[in-house]
Amino acid sequence: MRHDVGMEGEVRALVVDWGGVLTQPLTESTAAWAEADGVDPAHFGQALKGWRVLAQAEAGDGVDAGPVAALERGEIEVAEFEVLLADELGRLGSPVTAQGLLGRLLAGLEQPEPRMFDLVRTAKAAGVRTALLSNSWGNTYPRQGWDTLFDAVVISGEVGMRKPEDRIYRHTAALLDLPTSACVMVDDLPWNTEAARAAGMRAVLHTDPSATAAELEPLLGLSLA
Repeated sequence: MRHDVGMEGEVRALVVDWGGVLTQPLTESTAAWAEADGVDPAHFGQALKGWRVLAQAEAGDGVDAGPVAALERGEIEVAEFEVLLADELGRLGSPVTAQGLLGRLLAGLEQPEPRMFDLVRTAKAAGVRTALLSNSWGNTYPRQGWDTLFDAVVISGEVGMRKPEDRIYRHTAALLDLPTSACVMVDDLPWNTEAARAAGMRAVLHTDPSATAAELEPLLGLSLA
């Protein structure tokens, strides 16, 4: 049951990430892939960090450059990114086969987090508008039931924008026919929640379902236990 919050700027929409929020943690998927492929997890972290720093340095008009940003906006093909990532990992000392690399890396995201799906269903049943906002690494999504679970679906590679770009948060809010101030974003990456706040949204950094529910309850005026 939803309580009447009765305040200016009431949160009326719940926006959730996919990988690591509605699925098992990204760290688990990454660790399983690294072990199976013989990759030093530190090398994978170094590769992504290096690209992120480069992207930030080359950013123009708030739009990042770099391989990850290009992949997430759908500007390069998966196969091209796999070669770039395999080359970078090899340079760091973790040689890996490029073909099928992202499929192996993201395999763990096939495991849903049922408690978070239940949370979204509870919010929607109480009249909260719901949206999925996900950065895609060329992966496919199990979309069965999405038409009833979400009022809007925003996949970065399909819209040519990605988190943490300001414009994708505003685009998502517009699809919900709400201002960003009426939305709360749940994401497992701190730079994405920081960007959501900068765009005017409330934000919850997801660590586990219980903690996220506890933070959302006063914002939504709902019991989510």
